[in-house]
Amino acid sequence: MYKIDFKKPISVHFIGIGGISMSGLAQILVKENFKVSGSDQAASKLTKELEDMGCKVSYPQSAANITDDIDLVVYTAAIHPYNPEFVAVKEKNIPMLTRAELLGQIMSNYRSAINVAGTHGKTTTTSMLTEIFMAANADPTISVGGILNSINGNVRVGKSDLFVTEACEYTNSFLSFNPTTNIILNVKADHLDFFKDLDDIRHSFKLFVEKLPDNVGTLIISSDIEDYEYFFKDKHCHVITFGEDPKKSNYSATNISYDAYGCCSYTLIKDGAEVTTIALSVPGLHNVYNSLAAIAAAENEGIDLDSIKAGLKNFTGTDRRFQKKGEFNGVTVIDDYAHHPDEIKATLDSCKHYPHNTVWCVFQPHTYTRTKSLMDEFATALSLADKVVLAKIYPARETNNLGISSADLADKIKALGKECYYIDTFEEIEKFLEKNCVNGDLLITMGAGDIVKVGEKLVNNGKN
Repeated sequence: MYKIDFKKPISVHFIGIGGISMSGLAQILVKENFKVSGSDQAASKLTKELEDMGCKVSYPQSAANITDDIDLVVYTAAIHPYNPEFVAVKEKNIPMLTRAELLGQIMSNYRSAINVAGTHGKTTTTSMLTEIFMAANADPTISVGGILNSINGNVRVGKSDLFVTEACEYTNSFLSFNPTTNIILNVKADHLDFFKDLDDIRHSFKLFVEKLPDNVGTLIISSDIEDYEYFFKDKHCHVITFGEDPKKSNYSATNISYDAYGCCSYTLIKDGAEVTTIALSVPGLHNVYNSLAAIAAAENEGIDLDSIKAGLKNFTGTDRRFQKKGEFNGVTVIDDYAHHPDEIKATLDSCKHYPHNTVWCVFQPHTYTRTKSLMDEFATALSLADKVVLAKIYPARETNNLGISSADLADKIKALGKECYYIDTFEEIEKFLEKNCVNGDLLITMGAGDIVKVGEKLVNNGKN
């Protein structure tokens, strides 16, 4: 594998530079004085920011973008072998690294490399840690899978030897990383277009733990995961647990209460003893447990409790994570990235503590394989809303060779006794919601695709 030397910056080209993770890595290299270029299908806010930093970004992807002065090319799993730039790189014999391989090499340059993994909660927990480290003036370098307003984007380049990033399990990307601390928030069935089943996923997370350096590495893991000891029983590393049960968790919470907008406060318990009160500025019980993981990681890095409390209080969320978009006709519009049944349940549970009359959930399923394999779980989770509207399945990287649609999910939800509508287009969905939502209702658009546009359109129409 090609090795980069941060003391000898070179010319690096990113195929698909506009992705949330790729753009972040490109920014890190720019600030380390590398010459960075890239390409994407179309311009976006992220690519324009890179251009403002001096990157040459080309649209669309083309073989002509692969020039002879490029020393290294970085690509993602989404790039197919017949991509014109990929083909040109192969023909020119230019060294290549995957996004995950580059990220793994970047973190090798830091004393502490904290990787936040799990089927869900990665972006929020990484962002919580970011706020804590900044409150402590620890000057970290951060790569987060969402837009965090306090760092004006999805990456922060610090000058300390502390690095924090999300670690995604899809295509086993996180097995290319070089962590010193691994956080595992949860391990659930997902990405079943790549993994065989839950056992296969658990095996990958076990391999992820094995990436930790012997004796000096740290694993921070939820004790709520079934048979959580499986992941580290053969590994020589420091283990810290967090979770609901204080008897098997180093970090847990009690006396949990909610404010008027569903944000939790709780008494922090460490090793069985009450420590202090923690106040969060994001809603939902699930964020109590995300914060416990962040607290454990911060204390493991020597961060003081006052900075931890201040950082968690400062964290008000990232884009597309229970994000208030505005109102129309007295209806509050929230958007959330949830696209797995457990995430949907956590988000809709949060709605119970948020001001509302009727909770409308407008859900856009993400990928055909996920929808088919978790159909019953989706129906059960979505039935927590008062009324459900389903959009077409967002295909992402897939084609529909499974013969399913959102209509199948709608039938399952109706069978559970819930009011559910499958509506074909965004325009029709917007008209339906304008007609049926009333003053005091809570409307949440949900999914990892482009369903956010529906809520934004309704809010903008309400301003006209």
